[in-house]
Amino acid sequence: MQRLGIVDLGSGTARLVVYAYEPERYFRLIDEIREVVRLGEGLAAGGRLTAAGMQRALAALKLYADFAQATELDELRVVATSASREAENGPEFLQEVRRLGLQARVLSGEEEARYGVLAVANSFSFENAWVMDLGGGSAQLSLMENRSFRGGQAYPLGAVRLTELFLKSDPPRKGEVEELERFVRKELREALARMQARPLPLVAMGGTARNLAKLAQRRQDYPLDLLHGYFLSREALEEVVGLLLGRSLEERKRLEGLQPDRADVIVAGALVYRTLLREAGLEGLHISGQGLREGVFYEAFLPPPHRLADVRGFSVRNLFARYPQDHAHTGRVRHFAQLLFRLLKPLHGYGEAEARLLDEAALLHDIGMSVGYYDHHKHGEYLVMSAAIPGLTHREQALLGLLVRYHRKGEPRPGPYKPLLEEGDGKRLLRLATILRISEYLERSRAGRVGGLEVELGEPVRLTLLAEEEPWVELAETAKQAPLFQQAFGRGLALAWRPQTQEEEEVI
Repeated sequence: MQRLGIVDLGSGTARLVVYAYEPERYFRLIDEIREVVRLGEGLAAGGRLTAAGMQRALAALKLYADFAQATELDELRVVATSASREAENGPEFLQEVRRLGLQARVLSGEEEARYGVLAVANSFSFENAWVMDLGGGSAQLSLMENRSFRGGQAYPLGAVRLTELFLKSDPPRKGEVEELERFVRKELREALARMQARPLPLVAMGGTARNLAKLAQRRQDYPLDLLHGYFLSREALEEVVGLLLGRSLEERKRLEGLQPDRADVIVAGALVYRTLLREAGLEGLHISGQGLREGVFYEAFLPPPHRLADVRGFSVRNLFARYPQDHAHTGRVRHFAQLLFRLLKPLHGYGEAEARLLDEAALLHDIGMSVGYYDHHKHGEYLVMSAAIPGLTHREQALLGLLVRYHRKGEPRPGPYKPLLEEGDGKRLLRLATILRISEYLERSRAGRVGGLEVELGEPVRLTLLAEEEPWVELAETAKQAPLFQQAFGRGLALAWRPQTQEEEEVI
């Protein structure tokens, strides 16, 4: 297992992330250290990095270098963005960085944008999208087409920069807000025309977008504590902007969901996004929990063109790989789940989307065993619901977690996740959970005793287990699920057994 550290030295913050990974197979984030450095402070006015800003950044980098040495990282990559790139004394600052034993790679605006698009390509299911990465000094707006970078540009619209240029009052005055918005419209005039001509989803990354999303989630009492994949609607953003504009800095620092050290620059960033959505006529932002750092990581993790073939499939398998598993048992449960899904299709009528969700739940159904046997279905639900699973919408993730939760007992109910679900999802959950639970109990002894199934879709539905010897445990435990089957499919369930011949592998 290799361990790679990546330092993102931005205009506002510096962050070290550490990934443990096996190339092309598996990875997980294992550590993170964030420092507020405000390296770009004063850059907009004077064109130079301040001594205080450089000192804060160098202190953070010294901390990261010490951490990398103490933990014996295999590699440490340092990338720097707009502040280091634009400042007149940027070369002098980078010389001081080298004295720490670090080699910082200063990214061009296009390189920043490419890494952002790479992160989106590997963490969303979109084929085409606009991608906005709003940092402290600049904002990169890019076009992703066929999951590849198709052009982009850096704009002087960073939250720190705009705050220093326009928002002098606390709270900001109406005239300051209007002047900032005019500047944003002017800078983005050509980009807005392109976005209006090609209305694609807008993916927003960076600390500003994440904090805006968290503020909106707190106001909505959102049932998932996840940001990646959250859709921040234009209406919700308008509410958040109104909330911020009416408060002083000290009042903003106390807002639930907002990092206090972003309270002084969050207003400017929020106004950029509000103006962008209004002028482009977009309905909202798709929030990304990944960005530049993850783009740099994917470049190390994957061979060119550094893109996952199946974002969702990889993400689910990556979660599965984090926990000890009985792979043989899991494989048999998956097999029974897919077989029953096909055999019962005349009763449920579901298609590929439900089949995939059921297969993912069968794969993950026992991950809670890594915590302990008792309540492992509840532990599994927590692990699914608290993990970022790129490629899944929050609705799909809620259904997946609920299927894991109800794979062994209890009446399947949406519970607190109901606001995320669509019409018909209650019945969908009930039916898929019933299929998964029966699949689990067909493997109750974890010994692979049942080799095949026969189904007769009468009243009741007759399920015949094929096995070399009568599987008493599986018959008895599966029969207990008859009431749930009745509730899900409106028919009774009768169990039977017959010997399986050596020639038979599966009877459909």
